[in-house]
Amino acid sequence: MEKIQAASDAEVLLEGMTSVSALLNTPQEINDRRILRVLVDRTKRRSKAAEIGYLTAKSHELGFPVAFVDPEEIDRMTAGTTHGGIVAVCTDRTIPPLCAERIKPNGFYVYTEGMEDPYNFGNALRSLYAAGVTGVVLPPRHWMSAAGVVAKSSAGTSEKLELSVADADTMVREFRAAGYRILSAGIRDSVSVFDAPLGYPLLLVVGGEKRGISRKILDASDAVVRVDYGREFRGSLSSSAACAVLAFEIFRQNRLPDDKKAK
Repeated sequence: MEKIQAASDAEVLLEGMTSVSALLNTPQEINDRRILRVLVDRTKRRSKAAEIGYLTAKSHELGFPVAFVDPEEIDRMTAGTTHGGIVAVCTDRTIPPLCAERIKPNGFYVYTEGMEDPYNFGNALRSLYAAGVTGVVLPPRHWMSAAGVVAKSSAGTSEKLELSVADADTMVREFRAAGYRILSAGIRDSVSVFDAPLGYPLLLVVGGEKRGISRKILDASDAVVRVDYGREFRGSLSSSAACAVLAFEIFRQNRLPDDKKAK
């Protein structure tokens, strides 16, 4: 039996074809993570023939091996059972510091602060990607250290998004210099997101359910926006749910009419 090297602490394991194909279809200038090797459950040669054909073609193009292994080998490496018999052992990804050159004009960025777990964070990234966010800025301590979990919970979109990292002071300074409005999600002294003007360029700050957004960022914000509920409710939405509502309202207000969309 072929001896397969498991992922080391310095490597990232992407589980499932959705995460792996997301990385393979993302330009290197957005994500410089490289695949070192792909492992495929040998019992799925027939049921995964299309996926295997695609991975084999990509392996020739990019220079990584595709190895067929026993299913138990993959099960030992993975955290769950949703991998579908396909995993990729990868390098880490460079997340560059935020700077003026990384902020596109007239864009929509999101800064996440204090999200409590990688699953919530991954779900938030999935919604932000679908809503057309230009990029996501992360605080110095963030969940991309659990990139495999984040990729799985985000349906691979964490690998496709443009990411950068900055502390609160740098984030505020750089986006202010780029002419962006800064809105924070919250309750106190807030306006409904459905009534607020949300035109680009815009930076949205979303905090975790427990800690929320730091006072420093709130004080630097142009406004605080809230999500109105359909009934009396004293709880709060998860960070990922709040991201979805806020991001799609921002998208709604900035969407182009059909006759002005690129053909």
